[in-house]
Amino acid sequence: MKGQDKSPLGGERKKFDLQKFLASYGKTIVFVLLIAVTATLMANNPENALWIVPVGGVLVVENAVKFWALNSYGKKIVCYVLDTVCLLLLTYFSDGNLISTLYMIILSEFYLSQPKLGGAVAMFICETILFLVVLMVSSALKGARIDIVTTIVNAVNDLLLLTMHFFIFNFVLQIMHKNREIAAALNELNESNEKLRRANRELQEITALEERQRIAKDIHDTAGHSITTVIMQTEAAKLVLDRDPEEAKKRIAAANLQAKHALEELRESVHLLSGIDEHSTLRDDLLSILHDSTDGTGIVIRSDVDDVTLCDAKRRFLCNTLKEGISNGLRHGGATAFYFELKREGDVIRFLLSDNGRGMDLSALREGFGLKGMHRRAESLGGTVWFETEEGEGFEIHLTLPADKES
Repeated sequence: MKGQDKSPLGGERKKFDLQKFLASYGKTIVFVLLIAVTATLMANNPENALWIVPVGGVLVVENAVKFWALNSYGKKIVCYVLDTVCLLLLTYFSDGNLISTLYMIILSEFYLSQPKLGGAVAMFICETILFLVVLMVSSALKGARIDIVTTIVNAVNDLLLLTMHFFIFNFVLQIMHKNREIAAALNELNESNEKLRRANRELQEITALEERQRIAKDIHDTAGHSITTVIMQTEAAKLVLDRDPEEAKKRIAAANLQAKHALEELRESVHLLSGIDEHSTLRDDLLSILHDSTDGTGIVIRSDVDDVTLCDAKRRFLCNTLKEGISNGLRHGGATAFYFELKREGDVIRFLLSDNGRGMDLSALREGFGLKGMHRRAESLGGTVWFETEEGEGFEIHLTLPADKES
């Protein structure tokens, strides 16, 4: 498990965490050291015990209050003033023995509670100056001559200890603070990654559901429409079979072609639902539609098709538009020949399907289910569709789509 090691006996043993240990027990250790040094100071100066004991007791009690009852620097200021008074008295009555140690203990508590290094530096400077002042005042109270140079020289060992204590203690604390920040950042990053993974899974599920719904709509809209048209064409062929066999034959051919397209659309939808990739190109798909449309129907189709690469959505749209255009030309225009062209011109794909059918007055064109669907789908893919037709001049479908960017 993370954060644990195997012991030689096969059990699990937790790694020692200095940061958690100091956070939990740091103040307790400092307080115990304060008691131990104060007690040592009392034992080493029995002649002044009458003064050292009460002053040391006040120092210990006051620090206990400061350690555990007060939680802000503003509230601790009074305690730091009281620390100074107690240290001054203890310096006077003990001739300065162990005073630097008491300073280090009191500074340790401050360093532990100070999150920023700047505050620790300021406190260290102030306490160092205060330490020298206390030594000088103590010397003055004893009648000695006050000399800052002599005081510094006499206290050089204590000053070195205070300085080493500052650097070592704060170096360790700063490493711990940085480790804590890094651990918090890693935890936040892990939580963000987990949220992203969950969001990605949900997005994949939503995308898959939307794709299934789109395919189901395609089946309903295209295949269902095609099958309805087949029924209508065969019913119309039955009605004119006796009096106009040629017209009946055309309607049956159109119904046959529409049935082929419906079957192809159903197969394509099944392939999409099952995740089957036939690895065919867009050109192959379009030429297959043209072949199916001419096979056994007597229809003539000329074509000029570039081999372009497009996304699945654009491919399906172009294939469905070609099927719809041929079927409409046969059903409504009575066309017998078509010309189909697909070209890439720069960043644009151009689609043209033209037939030799009856055509009509463009102003009288009423877009039905299929043509309206072309408009909506083209706009959703960033393209445009328009139609050109005249009476007796056939019908043309023009379509443009943005080409896919090459990776």
